[in-house]
Amino acid sequence: MRGDLSIVDVPTTQTEPADFDAFWADTLAVTRGFPLDVTLTPHPTLLTQLEVFDVTFRGFGGTPIHAWLRVPARARGPLPGLVQFFGYGNGRGHALRDLRWASAGYAHLVVDARGQGHGHTDDDHPSGGPSAGGFLTRGIRSPEEYYYRRVFADAVRAVEALRTLELVDPSRVGVVGASQGGGIALAMAGLVPDLSAVIIQAPFLCELDRAAVLSTEFPYALLTQYLADRREDAAAALDTLRYFDGVNLAKRASAPALLSTGLLDGIAPPETVLPAFTAYGGEKQIVLWPYNGHEAGGDLDEENALEFAAARLAPRSLADSLR
Repeated sequence: MRGDLSIVDVPTTQTEPADFDAFWADTLAVTRGFPLDVTLTPHPTLLTQLEVFDVTFRGFGGTPIHAWLRVPARARGPLPGLVQFFGYGNGRGHALRDLRWASAGYAHLVVDARGQGHGHTDDDHPSGGPSAGGFLTRGIRSPEEYYYRRVFADAVRAVEALRTLELVDPSRVGVVGASQGGGIALAMAGLVPDLSAVIIQAPFLCELDRAAVLSTEFPYALLTQYLADRREDAAAALDTLRYFDGVNLAKRASAPALLSTGLLDGIAPPETVLPAFTAYGGEKQIVLWPYNGHEAGGDLDEENALEFAAARLAPRSLADSLR
């Protein structure tokens, strides 16, 4: 493993709502009240060693969620699976974006965060709307209405959708993400009890009661500005955030996890990441990059992630997958 694997113990300042577990149990029960309706449509590319599929499934409220699935060409499986989530403002992107995981032998599902990116599904603002970019504060006065309630529920459904595929071994599925994607991956560790691996780089959405003070950079600056402009709403907003804080979700995690953070990160400051790592309930390790910012370990983080995933998901060689 590359980088500084220091042992850290940083207590949190975040508190936990008494009905935290009931809130998420109800949210997921409501979400699962809609059929999953997974569809796969082959997406033509000029790749010779990988196949790409356009995927839809139903997330929170029955909303269609879009994803790309990439797998080794002609693979017969069963393959280990990884669900990947991206950073703030990004959707699933281009069909050929990031071919690393499929090239390493995984069924790789790349999921939209609703409303983010260009032209992706958002049940409030179908085209991004006038509040595009303000996802962090959308619906923040109520846990039931908060934007990330839908995003986290969609992400749970993404894991479930991947596990339904005949090509995938449902017992060998993990999640991966950086920045906002890292925050979503951390949430999945707390909401999906039987993941095999969780890979989290520079996670957003942690220690949220302090993040608005610690970071002056976008997107936490949106939260800071909201609290400054709406002084009378601050208590309700901070109470809502307790239901979505990576620290509180990390306490419920049991899957093996690899985290990383740059100690000069101004976007997702390490002071917000380290309490989530300390609170994490499962096997865990963290890589610290003393001189790096939000990029954390960059390509070396990617090498670490491949090594960590291989040890826990045991992908077969591409040749074996084709037999």
